[in-house]
Amino acid sequence: MSTLTLPSALGDYNTVDVDLELIRRLDRNGPRYTSYPTADRFVEAFNQDGYAAWMRRRNIGPLARPLSLYFHLPFCNTVCYYCACNKVITKDRGRSAKYVRYLVHEMKLQASLLGRDRRVEQLHWGGGTPTFLPHEQMIELMTATREHFQLVDNGEYSIEIDPRKVDTDTVTLLGKLGFNRMSIGVQDFEHAVQVAVNRVQSEEETQSVMEAARSNGFKSISVDLIYGLPLQTVESFDHTLDKVIAMSPNRLSIYNYAHMPQLFKPQRRINVIDLPQAKVKLDIMKHAITKLADAGYIYVGMDHFARPDDELAIAQRQGRLHRNFQGYSTHADCDLVAMGVSAIGKIGPTYSQNYRTLDEYYDCLDRDELPIMRGIELTGDDLLRRAIIQALMCQFEISIESLEIAHLVDFHRYFATELVQLREYEKVGLLSIKDGWLTITPKGRLLIRTICMVFDRYLRHDEERQKYSKVI
Repeated sequence: MSTLTLPSALGDYNTVDVDLELIRRLDRNGPRYTSYPTADRFVEAFNQDGYAAWMRRRNIGPLARPLSLYFHLPFCNTVCYYCACNKVITKDRGRSAKYVRYLVHEMKLQASLLGRDRRVEQLHWGGGTPTFLPHEQMIELMTATREHFQLVDNGEYSIEIDPRKVDTDTVTLLGKLGFNRMSIGVQDFEHAVQVAVNRVQSEEETQSVMEAARSNGFKSISVDLIYGLPLQTVESFDHTLDKVIAMSPNRLSIYNYAHMPQLFKPQRRINVIDLPQAKVKLDIMKHAITKLADAGYIYVGMDHFARPDDELAIAQRQGRLHRNFQGYSTHADCDLVAMGVSAIGKIGPTYSQNYRTLDEYYDCLDRDELPIMRGIELTGDDLLRRAIIQALMCQFEISIESLEIAHLVDFHRYFATELVQLREYEKVGLLSIKDGWLTITPKGRLLIRTICMVFDRYLRHDEERQKYSKVI
């Protein structure tokens, strides 16, 4: 057994034990729980009428919440073979010009359901490659956003960046438009790996973007890496980590590459024999955690690391950390209004998802209808289980008494079936249930998805898990 203990964020120190033997034994397919229920459980019976009813309801008195806005900008001019995002590969900026016009129309429809005093505290442009948009289209989109929504000063306004497509002038413009946080896609700096996934990107390009962001007042810079890509080794990924740590981002995300070519066509271009074996992949993951801890980064949870003074680490210490479709967040009380193809929003006890294709998206908006493809209104049971999964994902513990008071249940009776499995996990040291708390141990934190799956009533049969990627 190989075990590693790291300094921690919960209290003064957050401990993470990397038990490779246990991970190999318990690793399985499972959701990432950016929502509960997960998006594959949404139903077409939940349409724009149900969504509009909840939007109007949330305008009333104590139900009103601040807003988080998400815009999905799907265009890329090249394809990265590992990518599983909903994207449109094109070099035609005219297509994005049309798309922005439709986004503005969707904004008008969304805003018509909201009171004018609903404050926007968060905003995120994701993709795709948001900076595929030329400057005039970025200005058009942000100008319309400010016309239809009340953006607070110094809110959290973030954007995903591909350094290959961005120059200093673009970063300067983004700062002027109000963006103050960015997530930079790197994945790996090794040239052979980059060629294998069709994403060749220099360190100089990445460093230039980060320097421009800091010069233009960006408060937080995050870097995305992926382990498990073709031709990666522990040594090669160590070189990438050295280069990234030297750039000193505020946060890092290190994602597990899930090779699912049956679902994502670009992945069919990856040579399977070049993928690292399972043991090598785990070794890469363990080494990355060690290296980032030595460099002073806190393990926040799942794939995320942050400096101790970063907002995510602070929110976790204060019990305010939240998880949504963009990953970890600091604003748990926001309603999420999501716009663009395939975008997923959360309004009150509901989730909704827009149509995935441009044609379907445009057709709905041509009829002045919100382009909602499916969604779900959560039951009391869903809300209870979502609260548990959120708490475990974000804080690694739940107060059983507080949960019982909030949801009017007897925890041990209600979850009698689940407790059978939880006790088995307790025996191998993943968690403890005592003194009114369910607490994830240092050994269980890397397997948090596996533990959360116990509470997922939609996952009763092993065969259902095959549609998901591996936990580690």
